Amino acid sequence: MTDAPSPPENAPFIHLRTHSAYSLAEGAIKIPEMVKLCVENHMPAVALTDTRNLFGALEFSVACADKGIQPIIGCQISVRREDKEVRAGNGARLPEPDQLVLLCQTDEGYRNLIQLVSQSFLETPAGETPQVSMDDVAGHAAGLIALTGGVSGATGRHLIDEQFPKAEEVLLRLAKVFPGRLYVEIQRHGLATENRIEKGLIDLAFAHDVPLVATNEPAFTDASMFSAHDALLCIAEKSYVSISDRRRLTPEHRFKSAEEMQTLFQDLPEAIDNTLVIARRCSVMVERCDPILPRSPTVGDRTEEEALYELSKEGLEGRLDKLVFTDDMDAAARYAVAKPYRERLEYEIRVITDMGFPGYFLIVADFIQWAKDQGIPVGPGRGSGAGSVVAWSLLITDLDPLRFDLLFERFLNPERVSMPDFDIDFCQDRREEVIRYVQKEYGADRVAQIITFGKL
Repeated sequence: MTDAPSPPENAPFIHLRTHSAYSLAEGAIKIPEMVKLCVENHMPAVALTDTRNLFGALEFSVACADKGIQPIIGCQISVRREDKEVRAGNGARLPEPDQLVLLCQTDEGYRNLIQLVSQSFLETPAGETPQVSMDDVAGHAAGLIALTGGVSGATGRHLIDEQFPKAEEVLLRLAKVFPGRLYVEIQRHGLATENRIEKGLIDLAFAHDVPLVATNEPAFTDASMFSAHDALLCIAEKSYVSISDRRRLTPEHRFKSAEEMQTLFQDLPEAIDNTLVIARRCSVMVERCDPILPRSPTVGDRTEEEALYELSKEGLEGRLDKLVFTDDMDAAARYAVAKPYRERLEYEIRVITDMGFPGYFLIVADFIQWAKDQGIPVGPGRGSGAGSVVAWSLLITDLDPLRFDLLFERFLNPERVSMPDFDIDFCQDRREEVIRYVQKEYGADRVAQIITFGKL
């Protein structure tokens, strides 16, 4: 009898600075590929630090959990330069903000990071890179671990400019904002600027007892993708591969193995070890949650289930009177023709109620009715939502589902629980009015426009 093979040991290095394809027009690693690389390289954890956004946080957390990898939620945020020049009348270009990498240590840290990312987009003037101030960061630093940002961080920028006192000042301020949670980031991608500032970073770290951490910044999976990724950067910046004076990465910006990183930093083993220390300090995962919908004003003192039932029944009778019954029908004929509609309505309401979505139907019906009352053209409804008698009764759609043999189960199916989704068209000239109404009625903090991600 032979002994079962021992499981492979975990790798002694964790990637803490990874960019997925959600670093739009910058990263080229799909999240499933990233997780697969961690499994293949026996890395027990990995950090997702996309540029200025948390778009991939949920997908990343779920994908990691499915494969037994610890997700570390993070972000590479942009911090406003405090020496920022005043906007000149001649249109002088403002300096780009500094980078700071934040990793979520706790749930509080995750909420703070969400706040910072949202604030960067909502409060930055149009035309500027979304950014926050250092005071904003200080106000939302709890539960977050910070990495100094390498050559693109404020400390690195001052060292490049040979302003050692200013670099030291920035580091000390970060250390005060993140007590015991700041790491000086050392990178070796073969860039001249990295070589130029490394000694200064190490001197500052040792002088002020701030630990070092080694990071690689993968933007693609392996060196064979370098040329394609370089073309992606050109597309993003409306430039050409043949132009030398443009943003460039190197083939070293790939997902390196732990062995490669150990060899690269064999003179600074503590910087490699600290990647594991940071991973152990982080314990946040984004989990799926049920939608939390605001209450529709049409509910009144009733429950949502009661409101849906009463409004749907009332609406159906109106539809039948106007569109189905004819003048030559007697009571018996009307009862016969209405019976399948009423039965279908009862069935749909049971399904909608059991699945917990009566509020959704009431909200959609509310803003569609408001748009119609304002004379804003509204489409008849597209997609599977047109198969619902409840939607037809509430004036959400204008197609009679029974007349055209449309199936409700294509829209909402108890066997496949998912959020319903109506495809509604509003007049493009006045759709902004509908958005403003929804924001006013339900709260601007509860209303958002979605983003659609495409493939390049």
